[in-house]
Amino acid sequence: MKFDNSIFAPHLSSIIVSFIDKLKQRWQVKSAFQVVLILLVFTCTGCSIIPLKHLLGIDSDATLSARILFYIGVLPIYNIMLLAYGFIFGQFRFFLNFEKKFFNRIFHLFFKKP
Repeated sequence: MKFDNSIFAPHLSSIIVSFIDKLKQRWQVKSAFQVVLILLVFTCTGCSIIPLKHLLGIDSDATLSARILFYIGVLPIYNIMLLAYGFIFGQFRFFLNFEKKFFNRIFHLFFKKP
């Protein structure tokens, strides 16, 4: 079955533009290019964690406790890599602020004042 690209292309491009505009507004960045760079940083960081998971033997056969310990233990490594890739792609300031908000939320989750 052959699809007519002229039917799908305008709708797909408007969905992508809408998605990028929403991210621009949510992250308070200036350009669509910056959104693409930020998404690229998240992608590179996630792809860099996967080999670590396999190196430590965390797969579908791993116990639930081993997986939980991995995700808790990998959190600092992930955050450092996020900042490193952010620096490489010129988005260090965005990711530094992102990390500050993230850890502030975690801190307040565990140490709420009565």
